[in-house]
Amino acid sequence: MSQVFIVGGLDVAELVFYAFFLFFLGLVIYLRREDRREGYPLEEEATGAIIPTGGFLQSARPKSFFLPHGKGVISPDAEPRREPVEIPETVRAHWGGSPLDPVGNPLTAGVGAGAFQSARAHEPELDMHGRPKIVPIGLAEGFRVADGEPDVIGWPVVAADGKVAGTVSDLWVDTTDHLVRYLAVAIPGEVGTNPALLPMTMALVRKGRGEIEMEAVTAAQFAGVPRPQSPTQVTRNEEDRITAYLGAGYLYATPDRVEPWL
Repeated sequence: MSQVFIVGGLDVAELVFYAFFLFFLGLVIYLRREDRREGYPLEEEATGAIIPTGGFLQSARPKSFFLPHGKGVISPDAEPRREPVEIPETVRAHWGGSPLDPVGNPLTAGVGAGAFQSARAHEPELDMHGRPKIVPIGLAEGFRVADGEPDVIGWPVVAADGKVAGTVSDLWVDTTDHLVRYLAVAIPGEVGTNPALLPMTMALVRKGRGEIEMEAVTAAQFAGVPRPQSPTQVTRNEEDRITAYLGAGYLYATPDRVEPWL
């Protein structure tokens, strides 16, 4: 049987094997570099010290993305990986995974259920046409309360302590998903301020009682929910802070919620 040698003892089978090995090695290096775009560099849980990424073989070049509607170019990998913020908290013990206790107002401390992304854009979420996707229902063309469903405008909002936190003054709808995203709530005694927004996912519509039940925070605490700067739109940063404030209430609104049940 004849054998095909290219150079010396290097035949076609060996050449194919070496080519496959080099290709596979390059593929592994490429994938290991690309999978470090999210969540890296790592940091020590107890001290916050940054762990080195490993150099060229484990760090890919930054990518750039063109934002829609002429919003410019963004390079997430080139941005600082850690937000330049100081969270007021205390560590119960000096070991990884130790619980954090918020200092000051637990609803705004940014700890646990109240964590938020302070670096989120100060711009509203846009639809495919470049318009804010979350707006009051009166500004959303073609939107109305469906037949057979209650129009909750004017209904009281009952907080976790059983007291009335305010009255629903408007519905803010998502024009892309076609649903109610927020309930605008007017706080008693406030004049000339933008309404507080209550996420619809945190509200329970009590049709029989004609009221909205909200268990996240007490009536007094709801008055401190972050307000949007605009009366007709909410930015992504404001959405994050609103959700964090009310989300923290499920754990920190009252002292009995902090401790375990068992």
